[in-house]
Parts: sequence; structure tokens; C-alpha cells
Amino acid sequence: MSLQQTPVTFTSIDYINGTDSLKVTVRINYELFLRDYQQTIFDDLELGFLRSLKPFPADLANNYLNSKLRILIKDREVIGKLQNMNEEGEDIKFIMFYRVSRRLKLLTVKNTLLTGLSSRVENLVTVRDRNYETARKFTSGHTEETFFLKKQKPGKSTN
Repeated sequence: MSLQQTPVTFTSIDYINGTDSLKVTVRINYELFLRDYQQTIFDDLELGFLRSLKPFPADLANNYLNSKLRILIKDREVIGKLQNMNEEGEDIKFIMFYRVSRRLKLLTVKNTLLTGLSSRVENLVTVRDRNYETARKFTSGHTEETFFLKKQKPGKSTN
């Protein structure tokens, strides 16, 4: 994928009903991931050095993902833990888990993946649980959305 094309990432956020976990899967072009990491996290590292890291260090990937994909529950950020990453063709796929409430009703997502590289980036995010699924497109000008997981009864507050 060249920088001439619109950079796109895919993120799915799955609330595992009856547990205290979110499973988050992120798919991103590997070269663009390295460039974004280098430009926004650690610009003293050469791209050639980052390309030579095989596999990419899990702790560095974990820090990158937590800085670029932030999940807030009741205005409090929850930190994800990287469980798995693997290269798939030209992409890299990350799987992270987040600890949340067993009665999660809403969450706010701030997605700034690749926004340091391109103003045309499209970060596609799907949020789902057993009874709900929605998708949103995040851009460099639109980086935050709040998702309501449970249908609210009229007149009921979410807090």
C-alpha cells in the first residue's frame, strides 16, 4: 500500500458478554504501522532498524496501540494488553484484551492510528456484543466516538 492511496485500518471491539473483557483486533498495513510508529512514537529510530525487528517487539507494539487506540469507560482510560500479533500478507494483526465492567453500557473510543502519516486516513471500527453491532469511520478530523452497547429505555440515564 503506498501513501498515495488512502491508508485504512480495521479495528473490531468485541465485548464478551458475562465477562469483564473487551477483545480488540486491529489490522493495519505493516509498513504504514512501522512508519507511524517511527514518526509518532520514537522518531530517533531508523525505519531500516524497525524493519529488521522480526518479530516486532510485543512491548513496543503494546505501547503504540495503547497510545493510538484509547478506550475510555466513564471517562477513565482502560489499558489494553497485547495477547497476539502476527503478519498476514502485507498487514499485521494485533489482538488485545481490556478489562472492563461486567455491566458495560457505553464506551468511548479515540482512534488516531496513522493520523500522523496522512490526513486522509480511514480507521474503520466495529463495536459489538451479543445483541448489538455498529460500525463507524474515524478520520484525522474525527477521532472519537461514544458507543452505547445496551439499548436504553426511554427516560433512563446511561450513568
